[in-house]
Amino acid sequence: MRKNRFLFNKHVVAMATLGALAVPLPVLSNEPGVLVEQVCASCHSLNNLERSAGYSKEDWQTLISYMVDTGEGTALSKDISTYLAKHYPVNTKRESTVVKGDLKLTFKYWQVPTLGQRARDPVQGKNGIIWWVGQWGNILGKLNPKTGEMKEYTLPSGTYAHSVSLDKNQTPWFLGNKNGTVGYLDLTTEKFKVYKMPDKNARDPHTGVFDSAGIFWFTLQHSNMVGKLDPKSGDIKLATLPTKGSRPYGIKLDSKGTPWVSCNGSNCLIKVDKNTMTLSEIKLPGAKTHTRRLAITPDDMVFYVNSGMGKLGRYNPKNGKITQWDNPSGKNSHPYAIEYADNAIWFNESAKRPETLVRFDLKAQTMQSWQVPSKDGVYSGLIRHMRMGNNGLIIHQTATNQIAEVTWASK
Repeated sequence: MRKNRFLFNKHVVAMATLGALAVPLPVLSNEPGVLVEQVCASCHSLNNLERSAGYSKEDWQTLISYMVDTGEGTALSKDISTYLAKHYPVNTKRESTVVKGDLKLTFKYWQVPTLGQRARDPVQGKNGIIWWVGQWGNILGKLNPKTGEMKEYTLPSGTYAHSVSLDKNQTPWFLGNKNGTVGYLDLTTEKFKVYKMPDKNARDPHTGVFDSAGIFWFTLQHSNMVGKLDPKSGDIKLATLPTKGSRPYGIKLDSKGTPWVSCNGSNCLIKVDKNTMTLSEIKLPGAKTHTRRLAITPDDMVFYVNSGMGKLGRYNPKNGKITQWDNPSGKNSHPYAIEYADNAIWFNESAKRPETLVRFDLKAQTMQSWQVPSKDGVYSGLIRHMRMGNNGLIIHQTATNQIAEVTWASK
């Protein structure tokens, strides 16, 4: 059964539940423009409407239903969708460019239970179970893709996790983006174990990865730090990036277990000495360059998405050479998530509608892209993280609260 994050009764809001906080809200306006401001701005910026690709009245209703429960066929639902369709109709200003090729993709979707949670960063264990976090709903979620069964756990108050990673025992670890914590769910007791950051300036654990020794490496974006946690002792060590405002974001390991970090606030990559935590900065070309995430191939080539300039990049640690390729949809495509799979680099163009998934063939150095389908024709996106699962890529659509598996075959 779908849970309601927000429950609206006609034009009166009784109460909205955000995580563990119950917040009473005022009576809603009868004026459609003000009504939209009150409802939509309670969760996100109204700039999202200006940047949207627009929808029909019916599709606006569908998109709204993924976020809040306005009640099917109610005056509230009709008033909001009618206003949005009039002022934000279908447009092509964010149209994507598709490059045809020889592969055909199949997308399998699951709709998570709780509305408005902003489901993100799913990861699949070797046992097949997929875990995700619902950042705005303060949720850790579990999905059995064979049966479709899902279970959601309410995280400790104030956590608002940004991502989830699995250790060698398939235990899900979360990063408390709002309360400076790292923790895990004990699968036997179904209780949480939480570790607090040792430095008050380490406020926002972001993305993490386990090395072969069981050490958990993670980034802290706005704190401008990289951290590591030893689960055996609970000891946490932190290191600050050399350039202020670098905003460390994605993190991956090479074949030697060396952590590499992408910079979302500066034109750099960071190589971390796994023994000393000494940080080495590699400058990337272009002042507007910033890199959301990265992927590392088996031969230790470091690929990154140049989110600021709409490019795919590669750094060769052996000779220091940097190569970049333009994205199919151009400089404003904002590539975001990235992964290595099946002799190719996969990434998305998150600023386009429909959002595109791109495959870069490593041997031929050519690209093929696909518009990402979304349930009921609603293309609000977006993929913030993708990781290879047991059969294909495991992705998500944050705005519509969906988890998906992407598989491929020759046409």
